[in-house]
Amino acid sequence: MTQHVRRPASAAVRRVRAGRRRPSRLLAGALTAAVATVLVGAGGGIAHAEPVNPSDEQLTGAQTAQDAAAAEVGRIAGQVAAAEAQLEQVQVLAEAAGTAYLAAEEARVLAEAAAARTAQDLQAAADAVAAAQMRIAEFSRDTYKNGGELTSEMALLDVGGPAELVQKAAMLSYVGDHQVDVLGVMEQARVQQAQADAAARAARDEKVAAEAAAEGARVEAERQLANQQSVYTQVTAEKAALDQQLQDAQVQLLTLQGARNAYQVWQEQKAAEEAAARLAEEQARAQALADDQQALQADADATGSGSATGSGYARPAVGITSSCFGARWGVTHFGVDIGAPIGTPVRAATAGVVQRAGPATGFGLAVYLRGDDGAITVYGHVNRHFVRAGERVAAGDQIAEVGNRGQSTGPHLHFEVHPDGQMHSGQVDPVPWLRARGITIRGCG
Repeated sequence: MTQHVRRPASAAVRRVRAGRRRPSRLLAGALTAAVATVLVGAGGGIAHAEPVNPSDEQLTGAQTAQDAAAAEVGRIAGQVAAAEAQLEQVQVLAEAAGTAYLAAEEARVLAEAAAARTAQDLQAAADAVAAAQMRIAEFSRDTYKNGGELTSEMALLDVGGPAELVQKAAMLSYVGDHQVDVLGVMEQARVQQAQADAAARAARDEKVAAEAAAEGARVEAERQLANQQSVYTQVTAEKAALDQQLQDAQVQLLTLQGARNAYQVWQEQKAAEEAAARLAEEQARAQALADDQQALQADADATGSGSATGSGYARPAVGITSSCFGARWGVTHFGVDIGAPIGTPVRAATAGVVQRAGPATGFGLAVYLRGDDGAITVYGHVNRHFVRAGERVAAGDQIAEVGNRGQSTGPHLHFEVHPDGQMHSGQVDPVPWLRARGITIRGCG
């Protein structure tokens, strides 16, 4: 017989719940990815395009899609619960049918055993009747051979020896005791035999019929169980597909929301940079006098040439520090930003040879200068440059003017230092590098 093992309802529930993936990490990932694309600081070492700002229609459409998917998931979840309850019910019924079949089968076996025992008893009774019939037949034969009535005396005298005498005496004793009742006993035994045999057959037939009915119920219960299992499998598969649709809708909505938030952060950052640039325009001269009188004097020089410190290095520009070297918003700002009005002189920080001057990705226009000490200094976002590749300059010479080109949120100079001589890698914080050479840039640690 097929063995049935009922799966607890909680197991099916766990399988359904296992398919529900929470999107909280997706939100963090979407926001992180969107914010990472924001322009961090004016003219950072890695230039970024303006973030995409999703439209209100896109956000509304994504929200509607998520709500619709959630509603559909809720609907199919109800069907899953109903199918699960029905599956549990038919599992119980199938178990009950299997148990009933086992009980009927056991009853049939017991009935057959009882019929076998009755048959044995009937056989014993039949043997006893046959023995009695044989003894009577022998007695009747002897009576017939001797003619007429066979008296006890005649029977005993008509013997061939001691053994026959004992046998004839036993027969006469038996006939004397039972001659009158033997025919009645035989008839009663026959009746009991017939009744017991009929009862045994009836009991066996009844148990066989009960077993057949139980088998039919078991087969039907298993059929219903298979059908309900198929229904449950189908609705759970639909539920999994809808869960995936809901997750996709949530990801889309979270991505758009993250992009909108990133765009707003970028706008705020841009406004802050522009405010810093305006402040730099208002305070550039006064701050420059406080920071470095020598640099102010160089700016006021009618010849346009700046003076270097005794160490042979010069301040790259006069203005307000608006951004320092370091990590911000998931990227690294590889230089220092000095806010100043467009046209403010940009000077060579060290004597050396111009390696490159002109368009530069992210910076708009930039000048790359290899100093006599081997270090590369970079001057980005300039409005105009006054040198060309291969030209030699002295420390303090004006090589360009402050601008607002490229990925910039306000007029400023982006200044980098590459001590190892690589033009696009190996940047270090320019503030301590300049400080070690006698040039102080205030506003950064």
